[in-house]
Amino acid sequence: MKKISVLIIAFIFIAGVSVSCKDRKEGKGKELTTTDQHHKGPEHPPKHDGDRKGPPRGGHSPEQTKTLDEIGGYKFGDTATDFKLKNVDGTMVSLSDYNDAKGYIVVFTCNECPFAKMYEDRLIALHNTYSPKGYPVIAINPNVDENNKKESFAAMQKRAEEKDFPFAYLADEEHEIFPQYGAVRTPHVFLLDSERKVQYIGTIDDNARSAGDVKVNYVEKAIEALENGSKPDPNFTKAIGCPVKAI
Repeated sequence: MKKISVLIIAFIFIAGVSVSCKDRKEGKGKELTTTDQHHKGPEHPPKHDGDRKGPPRGGHSPEQTKTLDEIGGYKFGDTATDFKLKNVDGTMVSLSDYNDAKGYIVVFTCNECPFAKMYEDRLIALHNTYSPKGYPVIAINPNVDENNKKESFAAMQKRAEEKDFPFAYLADEEHEIFPQYGAVRTPHVFLLDSERKVQYIGTIDDNARSAGDVKVNYVEKAIEALENGSKPDPNFTKAIGCPVKAI
C-alpha cells in the first residue's frame, strides 16, 4: 500500500509540474503575440499632407495662402540684386553675364528632393525652349553643404553631368541668396524681366507628379505675358516642393 501511495503522489507531482510548464509556455506565447501586434502598428504618427516631403499623388493647387510679407524676400517690382555664384563647371556666374537676356528664370532647386528631381526634365525643356528667346534658366542650390555628400558641390557636379543640364547650376555656398529672394521650397521659381525686376513667383506648373497631365504652365504663361508687354496673371502661386534645408 505504501508503494502504491508513493507512486500516486509522484504521479500527481509530475502532472502538476507539466501543467505549470505548459501554462508558462502558453503565457509566453501570448506575450510574444502581443509584442508582435505592437510592432505591426505604426511606429510614428502618420504625417499630414502638408508635411509630406515625397512626391504628391496628383495635381496640386496653385493657390498661395501666404502673403509675400509672411514668406519674406522680394516683392513684385523689386529689382533682384546681382550675385556671383560658382557654377558646376567651376566658373563664377552672375545675372549680368547674360548680356542679351530679356528675362531670367531663376529657380532654386537641389539634388535630392523628389519634387526637384521630377522637375529636372521640365527645367531642361524650359531652358531649351526659352533661352534662345532670351529667357535662360538659372538654377541655384540653396541646400549646398560640403558636410552633406548628397548636396555637396561635387554631388551637384555629378547630378548636372548625369542629367546633362544645359543651364547654369549654381551653389549658394554662403546661403545668402535664397533668403534675399524668399525661396522656401525646392523648386521655387522667380521670373525676372530684362531689368531684373520680379514679375512672377511660385510653381512651374500645376502637376508636379506628371508632366503629361499638366493643364497650366505658369512660368510659360508668365513669359508669354512679358513678351506681349503685359503683367503675368497669375503672378503668385504656391511653390510645391521640399522645404529649403538651410532655413
